[in-house]
Amino acid sequence: MKPEIVLAFEFVEFIPDKLNEHTLYISTTYGTAVHKCFCGCGREVVTPLSPTAWQMTFDGVSVSLHPSVGSWSLPCQSHYIISKNRVVWAPQWTKEQIARGQAHEAQARERYFETVRDERSDVAARSTPSADKPKQSFWGRIKRWFLGDST
Repeated sequence: MKPEIVLAFEFVEFIPDKLNEHTLYISTTYGTAVHKCFCGCGREVVTPLSPTAWQMTFDGVSVSLHPSVGSWSLPCQSHYIISKNRVVWAPQWTKEQIARGQAHEAQARERYFETVRDERSDVAARSTPSADKPKQSFWGRIKRWFLGDST
């Protein structure tokens, strides 16, 4: 069993060049959280913050990241959850579990961006003038107003 780690956190604009052990650096400006892997290998772990990646919560005292952090591209392949300033170790995943998780994340991203595209299309359609009703010239509107024609 790996030891429990209580981490510190810093809200920063830019991620520092030198990272301290057991510290989570959070740049809300750039939507990124970075830390040294908590297994002790010293590698940098970057977690983009977005609706399709990780979400960070701050309750005024502590930070949490969701979902878990799987360092699948690192030799250590550490897997943990950051919850209320604590590192909670999660079970190691097999190569098959990693592949399924990555495929699931890719599908979730595609669904999210498809929804965003659909919403933007709906907004554009609502803001486009109706093709059924031709635009009238300025003088045409004045003439209609003068004649009392409200159609």
